[in-house]
Amino acid sequence: MSSLENSGCECPACKAGLEPFTVEHFRVWALALELDNGEAWVVDDWFLVFAEDYFAGIPEVWGVVPEGNAKTTSVAGLMVYLLEHRRRAAIPWAASTREQAEIGYRQAEGFVLSSTRLRSVMKCQEGYRRIKNLVTGGRMQVFAADDAHADGIIPTDAFLDELHRHKNLRLYRTWRGKLLKRGGQMATITTAGEPGSEFEETRERIRQETPVVESRPGFTHCRSASIALHEYAVPEGGDVEDMQVVKLANPFSGITVEQLEAKRATPTMTPQHWSRFVCNLATRTDAAAIQEREWFGATDEDGVPDGAAVSLGIDFGWKWDTTSIVPLWWESDERRVFASAVILEPPRDSSSMHPDVVKRALVELFARFEVERVVLDISNAHDIAAWISDEFQVDVIDRAQTTAPKVEDYNRFMEGLRSGTLWHSGDPGLRRHALNAIARILPGGDMRFARVSDTRQGGNQDARVIDALDAAAMVHSYEVETRSMVPLEPMVAFA
Repeated sequence: MSSLENSGCECPACKAGLEPFTVEHFRVWALALELDNGEAWVVDDWFLVFAEDYFAGIPEVWGVVPEGNAKTTSVAGLMVYLLEHRRRAAIPWAASTREQAEIGYRQAEGFVLSSTRLRSVMKCQEGYRRIKNLVTGGRMQVFAADDAHADGIIPTDAFLDELHRHKNLRLYRTWRGKLLKRGGQMATITTAGEPGSEFEETRERIRQETPVVESRPGFTHCRSASIALHEYAVPEGGDVEDMQVVKLANPFSGITVEQLEAKRATPTMTPQHWSRFVCNLATRTDAAAIQEREWFGATDEDGVPDGAAVSLGIDFGWKWDTTSIVPLWWESDERRVFASAVILEPPRDSSSMHPDVVKRALVELFARFEVERVVLDISNAHDIAAWISDEFQVDVIDRAQTTAPKVEDYNRFMEGLRSGTLWHSGDPGLRRHALNAIARILPGGDMRFARVSDTRQGGNQDARVIDALDAAAMVHSYEVETRSMVPLEPMVAFA
């Protein structure tokens, strides 16, 4: 046995002579425990496949699995198993909220209390959501991800539950950075998140950078020496209303096609919840202004040719928000195409981005395209507006970002998407800003694009940025006005 094993273990699997930290040892060990319904715990096949990668010693193991597939129960059981068999185990488990942390602790506690043997060697400390192994000195503790002290531990085994709901991946990275100190491992069990989120960006990088060892409808298994991904989801292009297809993405043996049909039919089920939490597809919330299908359906891979006559929309952000510049090519009334956005991030250290950074970006765009005009809110960019007018001899249009123009920008942009007249080049920066936006309903019933949060506290700045969308919407709205049969009088700041 390795130095990490509990050589005095009296569990049924060890007494049967099975090798610890193997799937068979874990499976036999679990049969001695009871679920909260009083039945013996028969570990589901999908979780045994997941555990096999963990027992192989892979440092990071991800399981992205829809709701209702016994994720929390299975992870709770695996942690109790590790607590019994690791020598001086240190096992933190971070749930997304205190409520989820409580559920996780209760499941782990229930396994301990269901076993006379485990009750004799482990002590459950409910107030701390902690379980101690009185023989080995090991302990497991369940935290909420926002607990300030959740990062003060050096883990042998770290678990993160519902990572897609965490505000950011800061705690994940903190724990990952501590793994080497004790040769530790970490695992993540979660469902899909929102497109453009830090979680989904990381999930996509794992997919792209890790070799695929198995792929079948509904399941993808990627694995390398450093990370493994087990992903159950309706395949790309799959019909989310076909229950046979959806069942392939729900591996738990207790889920049937008939149960899925009943779940889908309930009046309280929304298409967004079904797509994200049952089909495991990254999906915007109900409040999202633009859904993925709308955005991706407007992709024009040809984009905007160099030398095209364009107008530029600029939204300025000097300290926290980005400065975003978006070219719009009005090819015809039936076809308007956004080129790739130029997104300039400020230092975000309380200092401002230097105006020369913006000027250099504009020089490059004027060299690439035939820029006819620039549309911006002059209120916090008087110097840049004057410089553009003097340097390039083009009209600089002042479009205030007050409520009335913002409502017009929203309405004209969304009408363009619906009618199929508005297109974009597929630029990932513009896509992220567009999919970050929510539709905010104003007191009179009008709508406008808005950030998911108006506060910068919490550190999730990447999920807040919509500046490129604002720039695109304002230049598009201005062009709609000036090209309409009865144009509104434009306000030219510099001519």
